[in-house]
Amino acid sequence: MNETAGGGTGEAGPPPREPRTWPPDPAVSPAEAPAEAAGPMEDAGEVGEDIAAKVAELEDRWRRALADLDNYRKRTVRALDEERDAERARTAARWLPVLDNLERAVEHADAEPGAVVQGVRAVLDQARDVIARLGYPRQDDVGVPFDPFRHEAVSTLAGTGAPEGTVVAVTLPGYGEGPRQLRPAQVVVAREQSDGAAP
Repeated sequence: MNETAGGGTGEAGPPPREPRTWPPDPAVSPAEAPAEAAGPMEDAGEVGEDIAAKVAELEDRWRRALADLDNYRKRTVRALDEERDAERARTAARWLPVLDNLERAVEHADAEPGAVVQGVRAVLDQARDVIARLGYPRQDDVGVPFDPFRHEAVSTLAGTGAPEGTVVAVTLPGYGEGPRQLRPAQVVVAREQSDGAAP
């Protein structure tokens, strides 16, 4: 019977009626099997929640950083305004003695006319000292070479005996020097004697 069914024809026998199943893994109970199948979905949900929490945390830190930056900017503006006011007050305070002495000179002008000139000279020296202590010393040197960074030539003069390009007179003093220059000195500069002949 078996030989007839198997035949010498080489054909395979009929397929099994039921698919072959492997023995269950003794380490995994049937109750745990559905939970394992649902595991990847649960992991994806947890990852999504973690990302949302991280985004919320970063957004909160970003808002806090913006608020801190705005507060810092406001504090800096206030500090600069306060420092400007303080520096203005210190500068004005240095000029108060000059104003006091000028007022005294005016008060005594009628009683002692001859002393007024001497008093004004003293106040002038005091004013020069104040502006020098503020960092802007007077510049009125004569006999020095002309320097376009320190001097402004208002005219030239021949026949002075000084070398050409030398400052021979100061018409208006300068104050300060280098990058702290308030203004250059206006000067007269020596030039060579000209005979008026065309070259």
